[in-house]
Amino acid sequence: MQKKQKGLVWFRNDLRVHDNESLSTAMEENDNVIAIYCFDPRHFEEKEYGFKKTEKFRAKFLLESVAALKQNLKNLNVSLLVYHQKPEDCIPAIVIQNEISSIYFQEEWTSEEMIVSDNIKTQVPNSVAFKSSYNQFLFHPEEIPFAIEAVPNVFTQFRNKCEKTTKVRPEFSVQPLSIDNYTIDKTVIPTIKNLGFTDFEIDSRTAFPFGGGEDEAMKRLQNYFWKTKKLSVYKVTRNGLIGTDFSSKFSPWLSNGSISAKTIYWEILKYEQQIEKNDSTYWLVFELIWRDYFKYISLKNGNSIFKIGRILNKKYDWKRNKYAINKWINGATEEPFINANMLELQQTGWMSNRGRQNVASYFAKDLLLDWRIGAAYFEAMLIDYDVHSNYGNWMYVSGVGNDPRDRKFNIKLQATNYDGQSKFQKLWLQQQLL
Repeated sequence: MQKKQKGLVWFRNDLRVHDNESLSTAMEENDNVIAIYCFDPRHFEEKEYGFKKTEKFRAKFLLESVAALKQNLKNLNVSLLVYHQKPEDCIPAIVIQNEISSIYFQEEWTSEEMIVSDNIKTQVPNSVAFKSSYNQFLFHPEEIPFAIEAVPNVFTQFRNKCEKTTKVRPEFSVQPLSIDNYTIDKTVIPTIKNLGFTDFEIDSRTAFPFGGGEDEAMKRLQNYFWKTKKLSVYKVTRNGLIGTDFSSKFSPWLSNGSISAKTIYWEILKYEQQIEKNDSTYWLVFELIWRDYFKYISLKNGNSIFKIGRILNKKYDWKRNKYAINKWINGATEEPFINANMLELQQTGWMSNRGRQNVASYFAKDLLLDWRIGAAYFEAMLIDYDVHSNYGNWMYVSGVGNDPRDRKFNIKLQATNYDGQSKFQKLWLQQQLL
């Protein structure tokens, strides 16, 4: 009698069941499938610059996302084991106990993630197959018209060629397994207190009042596209600062993989066919391509994206003035527009795209502070932190990355252009103005 094949799906930044290549492939190739997610304690520790790697806002969103994933997997008769441990400390034992033949996971290429997967590989039997997939892209690495090492250092060149030659792959789907596949496990999702935080209420002023998880992501997609049709004016409103609908707000769900870029893309095309096609519908695709581009830049350059000179290896006299850094963090600089954005981030874990560009430019170009410290603070605080976009954007704005013009923002002019009546500044600086 042939031995049954057992697959383990190791979830990382792909916390969804729809359009999940690892899950779909595992369910096709195996008689039995289980899944695992690890809340890695290292992700909640203080790092080099004095910030936690993950602060409370993203931690809460992650907890909600994993809870949603567990339920959605249960609907497919797949058990999700959840541990508050390092993956390399629990996955090898699960593999051996359950006689796993293959491990399925989303490929990651930044150093910390690669070390984890390498550690796991050294602790499981050689017979176990490791099957990774690149399922976080809009344009799959096998489809783009460049070798990875030849990805252009200018975004427009990348975008133009990809748009002409690269097709977006179809989404992956899954069908429930037999009820016999599901086993009740005794693992529990940790609480926010277990992760080292005090529970908190969401600030009523936040522009991102949404919960984590795949269901919430799909609800937002339906609302932004079909209920309010805000997609039709995205390009006009995307530089807004107040409220939920000035931009799509998809980035937090994209960052932990509760929704895929492909799902958003195909829904945009459906919207263009049924409602309208205009500059705004295209512009959301444009932003998804930017997201891809930063992933390809990090794939091409590896750990160079974390070095002070970045990929251009430029020499700047960066400073580490703690007093200036703390004033920036606490919204106490000489620029009210910067202060308002920094207080929004501090109180909610969210900041608009316009705000991020301004506060990063001010940090690097006006204060001349080591941009890596600002990037590390964003990593801790942002609900939608994504290693590639975060470091790619900081590199771009700081003049050591993919901006050939090396621009500096005029903060006062930006405040006039995007907050002319000071509504945003008053919203966040009201206590200071009293």
